Amino acid sequence: MLDTDKKRLFLRSRWLVGLASGALMLSSAAQAETLQGALSKAYENNPTLTAARAGQRANDENVPIQKAGGLPSVGAGVDYQENLVLPGNSFFSPKRFVSVGGQVTVPIYQGGAVRNAVKAAKYRVEAGQADLRATEASIFAQTVGAYMDVIRDQAIVQLNQKNVSVLRTNLQATSDRFEIGDLTRTDVAQSEARLALAEGDLRTAEANLIASRESYARLVGEAPVDLQPPPPLPNLPATPDEAVAIALNNNPDIEAANQLVNASRADIGVARATRMPKLSATTSAGYNNNLNSIPAANTTAENATSSAQAGVSLTIPIFQGGRPSAQVRQAQSRSSQAIENYVAVERGVIAQTRGAYAAWQANERIIAATQQAVSANGLSLEGVRAENSVGTRSILDILNAEQEYLNTQVQLVSAQRNSYVAAFSLLAAMGKAEARDLGIEGGALYDPEVNYQRVKGQIWDWADDPAPQQQATDTRAIPAATASVPVGPSAPPRQ
Repeated sequence: MLDTDKKRLFLRSRWLVGLASGALMLSSAAQAETLQGALSKAYENNPTLTAARAGQRANDENVPIQKAGGLPSVGAGVDYQENLVLPGNSFFSPKRFVSVGGQVTVPIYQGGAVRNAVKAAKYRVEAGQADLRATEASIFAQTVGAYMDVIRDQAIVQLNQKNVSVLRTNLQATSDRFEIGDLTRTDVAQSEARLALAEGDLRTAEANLIASRESYARLVGEAPVDLQPPPPLPNLPATPDEAVAIALNNNPDIEAANQLVNASRADIGVARATRMPKLSATTSAGYNNNLNSIPAANTTAENATSSAQAGVSLTIPIFQGGRPSAQVRQAQSRSSQAIENYVAVERGVIAQTRGAYAAWQANERIIAATQQAVSANGLSLEGVRAENSVGTRSILDILNAEQEYLNTQVQLVSAQRNSYVAAFSLLAAMGKAEARDLGIEGGALYDPEVNYQRVKGQIWDWADDPAPQQQATDTRAIPAATASVPVGPSAPPRQ
């Protein structure tokens, strides 16, 4: 009998270790979802990401807007006038006339304002593209966290369900033994209390699972369905120093901060241009027609006239009340601010990278230790039960052993979730958690450079884009999440 118990214990403990591993090894379903599939859906449908892309397209337009300041401008005007009442002494005034005029202004020199403004706009486009990469990595990191949260919380619900079932069986057995006088009322009360606590823990675990599923739907745009175990993460660094070196070269936040420093320096040139001379050339022409409304007595006035002018305009600012120097100092201070912000961003990336590496390594060690604890607590529980059957252990000893066993299983599930999320956060800090790094499926990746190349040289005044349309999917049709979990493989009954 003892050998049979050991075999059952061995098989049962192995199954529970597998359950607590976070993968759960659920049977494949027709709609099973993988982590890569979830990331692909978030990449296509997450509103934060689609909004960031639209914002970057708006940022792209600053380049042609600034270029327009250095390009010729052409204008025309038409004026028609009907004189309803003519003055008494205006015997030769026309009763009506129409005039047409046009003007072309060509800026020749503006003190470097346009050149520096275009340069600053280009730097901000590059900064925006880096920010878009950072947003993409952030959404992916949140999606990975939500994906792993669902797997973790689903496992915890299953573990708590099994714990409640076992405690109910224990309570029934304790009550039966109390009826025959083998145990006391205290033993029954202890079993009842522990069952009540376990049912409360189950309700809490179910609430956490619902919250995780709703968070997943918010990020991905679909409800989680049979989430599969995540694949191993590639390209993880061997040391924190290696991780930091990669992050300093690839982190998009650092790249964005660097480009903003460059843009702020170009802004100083724009401010200095306000005290420089401005030179432009102007050409205009006009045509006036009295529409044959001149009185017949006026034999000298022509019915139609035309004119044309060309000239050069030079504006030399002499005194502007100190505004130009204030603008230059302001731009210089903002450049200093951008430089300090760069240092702050770099510090943050270094700390984030080292922290993620430490969290990843710590949870890997926790996993190894907790796996041993799960196995040991399983053996301990069975031993306590066996000793209780011969009277050397109390019911309270069994209940405590049950709780320790559950706690280590939950800790293992949590540690595996934390390890994976920390490892992915490490990749994100290193600039290696973007769509191009993760093999996102579903078509061509979004390239912000395509839109920038399309609009940067656009000078036509009527080149509008189509009317804006919603890109991200909404979640109104998704049913409210529940705490239901798939039925896992059955475990041998407790002896």
